[in-house]
Amino acid sequence: MARNSDLADLATSILAAGADDRDGTGLDTAAWKACAGAGLTSLTDPDTGGTLDDAAVLLEVAGADAARLPLAETDLLAGWLARAAGLAVPDGPLAAVVTDTTGGDRPAGTAGGTVTGTAGTVSATLTRVPWGRSLAAVVVLDGERVLVLDTGAAAVTEGANLAEEPRDGLTLDGVTPLATGTAPAGAAAELTLRAALARSLLLAGAARGALARSVAYAGERTQFGRPIGRFQAVQQMLAEAGAEVAAASAASAAATSTARRAGFAAPETAFTVAAAKARCSEAATAVARIAHQVHGAIGFTREHALRLVTTRLWAWRDEDGDEAYWNDRVGAAALDAGADGLWPLVTGRP
Repeated sequence: MARNSDLADLATSILAAGADDRDGTGLDTAAWKACAGAGLTSLTDPDTGGTLDDAAVLLEVAGADAARLPLAETDLLAGWLARAAGLAVPDGPLAAVVTDTTGGDRPAGTAGGTVTGTAGTVSATLTRVPWGRSLAAVVVLDGERVLVLDTGAAAVTEGANLAEEPRDGLTLDGVTPLATGTAPAGAAAELTLRAALARSLLLAGAARGALARSVAYAGERTQFGRPIGRFQAVQQMLAEAGAEVAAASAASAAATSTARRAGFAAPETAFTVAAAKARCSEAATAVARIAHQVHGAIGFTREHALRLVTTRLWAWRDEDGDEAYWNDRVGAAALDAGADGLWPLVTGRP
C-alpha cells in the first residue's frame, strides 16, 4: 500500500502540471520525458520490477489529471505485444494495432487497418491509431506475425476523439520493419482485454477527477448567501456521483487483481474485465452529467477545466467497447456458467 501511495504521489506530481493546459491536444512531451525518466512508461516490463497493480495506479492518476500521454498504449499494449513476440521494445511513445484481417471479435473504437508485403518490405494503412502523429513506432499484430514499424516516414491523416486526443490514420509505403516476430496464441483476444482494462482504469480516474472538481466548486460557488454544497439537492447529486466513482474504482481494481493473479487467458479475467469496462462506462455517463449539473453553465465552456475530464469520460466510455458490448459478454458468461456456476463466477469463490 505504501508503495502504491508513493507511486501515486510521484505520478500526480509529474502529470498535474499539464492537466489544465486547456488548449493542448497533442502529446505532452515534457510530461512524457519526465514519466520515461521515472520509469513510468514501462511499469509492466518484467525487467523493471513493476507490476500490473503499479500500472493501474498510474492510469487512474492519468485519468484524473487528463494526461495527454499514451501510457496504456505504450506499456500494456504495444510493449506487451512486442515482448510476447520476443522483440525489443522501441524507446518512445508506442501504440498497438490489430489488423482487420487478423480476425477475432474486436469491439468498436479500436485501431485497425491492413498490412501487405512479405519479402522484407511492407505497406500499411492503419486507422484510428492513438497518438499516431507523435509515435516513435507502432507494433502491429497481423495474423500470426508481429511487426514493429517506424512511423517516421508515415503519412498522417489527423483525427481525434471527442476529447481531442489524436486518433490518426497512418499510411506507410514499402518500409522495412524494425523487427518481425511470431505472435503468441490468443494475442488478439488478450490485447482486447488489456485495452478494455486500461480504459476502465482511465475511466475510473477521470470519474474521480470530475467528482473532485465538482466537490471543490460546490464549496466555492455561493448562492443565497451560502456555498451551493450546503444545499441538500446538490449534496444528493454529489453523493450519487461518489457512489458511481466508488463502483467504477472497485470494478476496475477487481479486474486488475484477477488479471494479475490468473493471467489474461483465464476465463475469470475475461469476465471481470468485461464487468469492469461495462460498469466504468456506465459510471462515466452519470458522473459527467452530475458534474455539469453542479457546475452549471460555466462547466460547459471550453475555457473551464471540467471539460478535460468529462469529454474523456464521454470518449473513453465508447472506446475499446462500450457498455453494451461488454454487458453482452457478461451476460453470455453468466449463461454459460449455469445455475451452479454463477456464484463462483461472480464471487471468484467455490
